[in-house]
Amino acid sequence: MIKTIVHSLFVLYTLLLFGRIAISWFPQFQGSSANRFLILYTEPYLAVFRKVIPPIGGMLDLSPLFAFFALRIAESLIMRCL
Repeated sequence: MIKTIVHSLFVLYTLLLFGRIAISWFPQFQGSSANRFLILYTEPYLAVFRKVIPPIGGMLDLSPLFAFFALRIAESLIMRCL
């Protein structure tokens, strides 16, 4: 039961990150309430990775890639402990 809930939370956050990436490709949605919601919940996590790996050339942001990788590792470790 607890494993299912924890896994579901990781899946949900992964979807939020995917949504954040996808919506960033569409400038017309930059001011939308959906974008503000995604920024509110994903920016604190992504900011950690941006401090270590700043955007390349000011445009190519690799922080989500490392964020996904870290999220998978964290999920694996937590699920192993449960």
